[in-house]
Amino acid sequence: MGAPPKYLKGKLLLDSGDLGGSFFQHTVILVCEHNAEGAFGLVLNRSLGKTVGEMITANLSDALKESPLFLGGPVQPASLSFLHTDNFIPDAGVLPNLALGHSLDELADLGESLSAAKKVRLFAGYSGWSPGQLENEMKRKAWLTFPASLELVFETPPDQLWQKILKSKGGWKNKLLSQMPDDLSLN
Repeated sequence: MGAPPKYLKGKLLLDSGDLGGSFFQHTVILVCEHNAEGAFGLVLNRSLGKTVGEMITANLSDALKESPLFLGGPVQPASLSFLHTDNFIPDAGVLPNLALGHSLDELADLGESLSAAKKVRLFAGYSGWSPGQLENEMKRKAWLTFPASLELVFETPPDQLWQKILKSKGGWKNKLLSQMPDDLSLN
């Protein structure tokens, strides 16, 4: 009998350098759900260049309206997801003290009590995989994995995230990959 499937919920996926020219080139994705039915994740390092208030007309706090909006992935770009953290979230489902939400009402409630410990990051769209698809991409070595942390999700500048993680993985190949330009013709 084979080994049980290795699910990647709570891990980061990094472009292994083989995704050049695709939406996922140089991305870092937090896998929020992964089971026999497929996987769901959010790209952490792709800003839309707009604030939440510019894109969402809901009645949200000024702090949320001024937050940058990220492109979570190419699937359903009009859908909203958000990650939020606090000192203690007993039912956090992604990582300890990191939860995933999709409800505007829940987001509005969170926005009323933001603090240094309570943080929120908002995403339009998401990254999704059908059953077995992510496992096949892992076998093809399209992705590298890395343990997720609140510091990487909320504190690391998104435009430095892919390079920072590759460098911390160590090895000459990862160091070289971290220095690869978006457009190889510029090399």
